[in-house]
Amino acid sequence: MSGNHLEVESNVFNSVVGFREAVTKKEEMESNGTNFQEQKGNVRRAIDSLHPKRLRLRIKNIRTDTTSTKTLEMVSVDGRNLPPFQAGQYINLFVSLSGISTARPYSISSSPTNLHSYELTIKRAEGGFVSPYLLDDVEIGQEFESTGPMGSFHHNPLFHGQDLVFLAGGSGIAPAMSMLKAILSSSELFRFHIIYSNSFEDDVIFIEELRKLAAIHKNFFLTEFLSRESGPNFKGYRGRLTLSVLQELIPEAASKMYYVCGPTPFNENCSALLSDLGVKSGRILIESNGPPKMPERMPAWPKTVRPEDVVTIKLGNNAFPALAGEPLLNSLERNGFFTENACRSGECSLCRVKLKSGEVFSPPEAKIRKSDRKFGWIHSCVAFPTTDLEIQL
Repeated sequence: MSGNHLEVESNVFNSVVGFREAVTKKEEMESNGTNFQEQKGNVRRAIDSLHPKRLRLRIKNIRTDTTSTKTLEMVSVDGRNLPPFQAGQYINLFVSLSGISTARPYSISSSPTNLHSYELTIKRAEGGFVSPYLLDDVEIGQEFESTGPMGSFHHNPLFHGQDLVFLAGGSGIAPAMSMLKAILSSSELFRFHIIYSNSFEDDVIFIEELRKLAAIHKNFFLTEFLSRESGPNFKGYRGRLTLSVLQELIPEAASKMYYVCGPTPFNENCSALLSDLGVKSGRILIESNGPPKMPERMPAWPKTVRPEDVVTIKLGNNAFPALAGEPLLNSLERNGFFTENACRSGECSLCRVKLKSGEVFSPPEAKIRKSDRKFGWIHSCVAFPTTDLEIQL
């Protein structure tokens, strides 16, 4: 056995799909004396197939999950397999609606082992613009454009370990479902615990499937919470997550890896509770479901500004009104201006615009880099205009 092969046998990158095969192929080509000319262009073609900028998708099936939620099964228009993804990632779905071009990110709830389709589980957002259209008006056979899979909210086999806890609130169960399916199909010795919090008993997504899987698989544990209404036969916890209950549910909490996905208040509460349990921030991944719904309730919101206040946005020779309580990106789209975007939660930074004058409120989830702050760049998807602004795309 060669020295190189011995290194491969003990290499931590064995957990990465295709690593061993790539090393073996490289050794074969080196032994044959190739100059690698025959491989020219293969890297670019592989990157384009694995990480396409855009996909064309067609709705194959529509499933009703609850009174407020449906799952759209989407396949490639050209009939090919879709690009691979990590369980927990999302795609950004582009929609033209009422003359406005916009997009929304939706987590893939299906298993990453099945690339024939992506399943997007969509819950109706109160006062929403896109979700009512997707739930009420779209039909089987309809085509959409999307990004390829993206996002850093996923299990990393090299660093996250095998003892995993997912705290899901409402539709935050979608990426958890994808992770669960991936874990249950794996030969690795995972332990996966989903702590699932909802408001109403008749509107809990995937609950029957989750209960069945928890009864079958010894390495999957499900804990249910209902915060508002529950019937006499409900066997889970009533009320919201508390420190005392989490201490009971999660022994040796500091040693586990945590994933949190739900509405902004849910995420913030979970983050604080996990910190109180002694969990370091590096062992907590949080996925935001869009911008905060009521930014005016956040501590740093300026007290003299009301969300219904109207401000003026100046962009070049154009100017238009906007609401202080609405993300700047939404106002840009409604007035016919496009800037690339994906997460709409402040993480990916694709929607950056330059703030030339004025003030915006950016919540903590806006992961603005130091260099952006220095030179005046903001994430328009989670930037709320609290004064008149002048911006540059």
